[in-house]
Amino acid sequence: MTKIDGHIHSPYCPHGTKDPFEKYIEQAIQLGYTQITFTEHAPLPKGFVDTTPTMDSGMTRESLDLYLSDLKELQNRYSHKINILIGLEVDFIEGYEKETTDFLNTYGMVLDDSILSVHFLHNKNSWDCLDYSHEYFNRMLETYGSVDLIYDKYYDTVKKSILAELGNYKPKRIGHMTLVRKFQKLHKPTHSYEQETNDILKLIKEHDLQLDYNGAGLLKPYCQETYPSEDIIKKAKALNIPIIYGSDAHQAKDLNQGREKMLL
Repeated sequence: MTKIDGHIHSPYCPHGTKDPFEKYIEQAIQLGYTQITFTEHAPLPKGFVDTTPTMDSGMTRESLDLYLSDLKELQNRYSHKINILIGLEVDFIEGYEKETTDFLNTYGMVLDDSILSVHFLHNKNSWDCLDYSHEYFNRMLETYGSVDLIYDKYYDTVKKSILAELGNYKPKRIGHMTLVRKFQKLHKPTHSYEQETNDILKLIKEHDLQLDYNGAGLLKPYCQETYPSEDIIKKAKALNIPIIYGSDAHQAKDLNQGREKMLL
């Protein structure tokens, strides 16, 4: 049976650990994986200023070529043991579609796999990273006025990411589509957002995309569920949407996280 992890970070992650690639790879082999994708946070779009306090949401442009060359060498070195795909987790940032398209046109041809994710929400003249910390989310509440308005904006932005024209190298997989629930134990919306998530699944199906089934949320103390949740995964399966497990590991020991509790 093929065992795949399609969402793994790396020593090039500015907010992760410095565990070397080899540590991730050897751990994956030990766990019985036959294929893994390294999906490091791509450099943020040209001209966009990272609004997180630590300004470490994506790798630098200077690091990107080294990341790609390192992975090419590792692909060859481990080819007899495990299939390693070279990928990126690309941010969809509303208002920077052209810059993202330009980036993908430059680097897309050397990628084997990639993920399109929403972390930043556009609000008036600012962009907020909704999953940075629960303290940061609290500050967003002051700006937006309610939990529901943040959820509204998040799901609307995910829809825009699916519909966006980002060129021939647009990522084929939508990352952690319910990431807005990361702090749901602290901040509960007033309704279920079932219609919004159903609409997103329909769009994913219509555009022939894949869904990142992300185990990281199970380990987040204020979330305690996968991204997306089990009920949404059941609907995605009914629609025959390709579902790809992702550990979203930011250190080697995170590989396989949540998997034993997931509908795989």
